[in-house]
Amino acid sequence: MTDLKQTNEKGEIIQFNPEFLPNCQSNYFSPEFWQQRNAIIGSATGRGTTYFIQTQHHQLVLRHYRRGGMIGKLLSDQYLYLGIESTRAVKEFNLLDKMNNMGLPAPTPVAYRVRKTGIYYQADLISLKIENAKDVHHILQTRPLTESEWTEIGKTIGLFHQHQIYHHDLNIHNIMLDDMGKVWLIDFDKCAEQSGNAWKQQNLDRLLRSLKKEKNKIVNFHFEQQDWSFLINSYQAD
Repeated sequence: MTDLKQTNEKGEIIQFNPEFLPNCQSNYFSPEFWQQRNAIIGSATGRGTTYFIQTQHHQLVLRHYRRGGMIGKLLSDQYLYLGIESTRAVKEFNLLDKMNNMGLPAPTPVAYRVRKTGIYYQADLISLKIENAKDVHHILQTRPLTESEWTEIGKTIGLFHQHQIYHHDLNIHNIMLDDMGKVWLIDFDKCAEQSGNAWKQQNLDRLLRSLKKEKNKIVNFHFEQQDWSFLINSYQAD
C-alpha cells in the first residue's frame, strides 16, 4: 500500500491513502458533500445507509458506523473511546489492508475518520467499490447460481479460513460475485484474525442459516440443498 497520511485536529483523526483520495478532508465523510457534487451513484440500506460515490478516478463506498440491537436505540452511533487503535474504523481499516496484502478478495481500504467527543467516538470508513459486482442475495432473487459459482464461493470462504480470518457476520448479503465470476467477501466490521478452528464451522452454520431464512422469506429465492453441497464440497476440498 502507498504510504498513508494522517491528520489530527479538533478531536478528529483521519487516515487515508492519497493514491485514492489526495488531501482527504473531513467533509469527504459527509454524504451531503458528495450529494452537492452529484457524485452519489447509489446507496444500500442496512443498519444505516451506505453510499456509493464516483470520484474522478475511482468508485468509493462510504459507511458510517452504527449500532444495532437495544443499545442502538440509546447510542445509535456512539462508542466508548479506549484509544485510536481500539476503534472499529481503525480495526477494520487495518484488517482490510492486511487481507489485501495477503491477496484475499476483500475491499481495499481508502480512509477512515474517528471523531472523539468526551468518552465517546463516532467513526466512518471509505473503501473502494468492487467493480461490476452484486451481492449473492440479490442474484439469488433473479436466478440460480451455477455449480461452478457455488464451488467458487466455497473455495473463497475456505481461503479466508486458511488465513485464519474470522468474519463476524458471514451471511449471504456479504458475499459478492463480479461479472468475471470472482467471489468477494465484504463488511469486515468486528472481524479479525483468529486462531484455532472451532469458529470455522460456526461461520459456515451462520451462512447456511441466512440462506434458509431467505429461502423461507422470499418467493422464488433460488437456493436448494444441493447448492450447499457444492459449496461445502469445495470448501472441504481446499
